[in-house]
Amino acid sequence: MVVIGGGSGTFNLLNSFKNYFTDLSAIVTMMDSGGSTGILREDFGILPPGDVRRALVALASSDNKILSELFSYRFEKGRGLAGHSFGNLFITALEQITGDFETALDEAGKILNADGQVVPVTRTKAHLVAELENGKKIFGETNIDIPKHNGNLKIVGLTTKPKAEISASAKEIIKRADLIVIGPGDLYTSVLANVVVGGVKEALMKTKAKVVFVANVMTKFGETNHFTAEDFISEFKKYAGEKTADYFAVNSRKPSRKRLLKYAEKNAEFVEPNVKAKDKQMLMANLIRDKEYIRHDGDKLAKLLIKRVLKK
Repeated sequence: MVVIGGGSGTFNLLNSFKNYFTDLSAIVTMMDSGGSTGILREDFGILPPGDVRRALVALASSDNKILSELFSYRFEKGRGLAGHSFGNLFITALEQITGDFETALDEAGKILNADGQVVPVTRTKAHLVAELENGKKIFGETNIDIPKHNGNLKIVGLTTKPKAEISASAKEIIKRADLIVIGPGDLYTSVLANVVVGGVKEALMKTKAKVVFVANVMTKFGETNHFTAEDFISEFKKYAGEKTADYFAVNSRKPSRKRLLKYAEKNAEFVEPNVKAKDKQMLMANLIRDKEYIRHDGDKLAKLLIKRVLKK
């Protein structure tokens, strides 16, 4: 079982999936460039630790609750420390000690007693570049994620600079996988940031695994304004290929107006499930949490995958 993505979307799924699947792996984007991660990238020249840290915390054994909280702890004050996550600093220190980023992740996983493996999608030190509909190019994941430009402009192209290549570990995991789940997460900065890495599309097309793309439940200003489920699927196919995914998981449950009002302030909208329910590729179901944040419910998605894809 392999999850490909980054950010809170991957964290939430892994947190639930570890209760349903064995031999769980996460392939994580290496394009994060903001906050603590951005500073550490610049100061130490390492690959970004933020997304892999969150994935490791999600996979951490429930017996290690205090360690999970420690890895997630963010300093609020202190000269040079304010804003940094302890986990980011810890992974950076391990990388400096071992001399290798993936070895550092393996060691961190052992300390957290993680129920699975976390690997970088690429070892190339690259940044995301998004092209807008007016021809302007935006450099860096954080500048795409938090737009200083006109966020109403559509993203029409996504690449990396320099050209990133798939890591050997990510390629091997995709090759031996039985089930691959791509997403959910910010479409361009967390999900497609993996797909545009050289060799990922080809590896996904060659794998014998069942591949499932998970469409988001809410839009993201500056990335997916007014997107419907069909738009998410169309953009995925644009970068990953028409026949890469075997299934598309689409949420069919609309949250209450009261819950949606909180998101309107951030220009976020419900993703309308405008796909054909009878299409065998479409896995349509109530996939959102019943309370609080409007996010995917990992347990609901896991059960859907087991029933409809693995057919157990």
